[in-house]
Amino acid sequence: MRFGGLEIPSAVALAPMAGVTDWAFRTICAEQGAGLTVTEMVSSRALVYQDRKSATLLRKNPGSVCGAQIFGNDPQVMARAAQLALAHSGCDFIDINMGCPMPKVVNNGDGCHLMKEPDLAGRIVEAVCQAVDVPVTVKCRLGWDKGSVNVVEFAQRMAEHGAAAIAVHGRTRSMLYAGVADWDAIAKVKQAVDIPVLANGDIDSPEAAMRCKKWTGADGLMIGRACFGDPWLFGQIQAALAGKDVPERPPLSTRVETAVRQFELARQDKGEHIACLEARKHFAWYLKGVAYANYYKTQISAIASMEDIYRIAQGIRRDLK
Repeated sequence: MRFGGLEIPSAVALAPMAGVTDWAFRTICAEQGAGLTVTEMVSSRALVYQDRKSATLLRKNPGSVCGAQIFGNDPQVMARAAQLALAHSGCDFIDINMGCPMPKVVNNGDGCHLMKEPDLAGRIVEAVCQAVDVPVTVKCRLGWDKGSVNVVEFAQRMAEHGAAAIAVHGRTRSMLYAGVADWDAIAKVKQAVDIPVLANGDIDSPEAAMRCKKWTGADGLMIGRACFGDPWLFGQIQAALAGKDVPERPPLSTRVETAVRQFELARQDKGEHIACLEARKHFAWYLKGVAYANYYKTQISAIASMEDIYRIAQGIRRDLK
C-alpha cells in the first residue's frame, strides 16, 4: 500500500485508540507486523497552547510508518497544530480524527461531529495540507446515525480537499462500538474515491481479515480492539493476506515476556508510576482466554511497581499454560 509517496511495509494497520496506543504498545505492534501505526489523538488547541502532556503523546515509534493524529474544528488552529505535531514527533504523516464518537469530543464540535459539517471538514483538511509537507489522512465513521449515513460523499469531499488516504470505521457515531460493522458501506467508499481506503471494524481474526478484504476491496485493514493483549494478530493477518500459513500465537511464557517488555518500554517513555498503572489493563488483556488466570488478574489489578510486574510474570510462567 502507498499513499502520498509513503511506502507502507504491510497493509495491516494499528488503529489509533486513546489510552491504548501509546509509544510502547505501538512499538510492540510494529514489531509483530503492523505496517502502519497512528498515535493517540491529541487536541489541536492543547498543542497550540503548548500543553506539554499532549505533546508527549506524539512520540514516533520505530518499525512502521507512523502518523500523528490531531483533532479539532478550527482550520487555522488545526493547521498550526499539524506543524507543531510534526515538530514534536517527526512522524511520517498527519491523521485527522473525524471519527471519535465520545460525548466529550463531539459535544465540542470535534471528532465525528465534523461528519455533520462536511464543508468545514473539507476546509480543515485543505488548511492542514497547505501547512505541512507530509501526507494528510482522515479517519471517520459512516455518519452520525443510521438516518444520516454520508460516508461516501464525505470521503469524496476529503479527497477533493487533499486527503491522501481515508480510514473508515464501519459504524455510525450513535452505534459507538456496538452492533455489526457495515462492510458494504466501506466497499462503496472504495468504489467512489481514488485514494487508498482502510477498512476498520470487526476485523478480529485472520479469517475475518480475509473476508473484509474480499468484501470491501479496501487497500488496507485497520485493527482496533481485537489486538488488545494480542499484537501477534498483525502477523497472522499479514500471513493470511499473503497466502501463507498462519502462525500460531506463541506460548504463554513468550506472550508474558512480550508484555513485560512493553511495560519496560512504557517505563522509559512515561516513568514507572504511570507505566505500572496503565500496565494493569494491558497485562489483564494479555491473559484473556487463559484458564485459571483469575488469581493473577487480581494481583494485576493492584500493580504499583515494576517489581510487582516481574513477580507476577514469574508466577504466571510457573503456574499457567
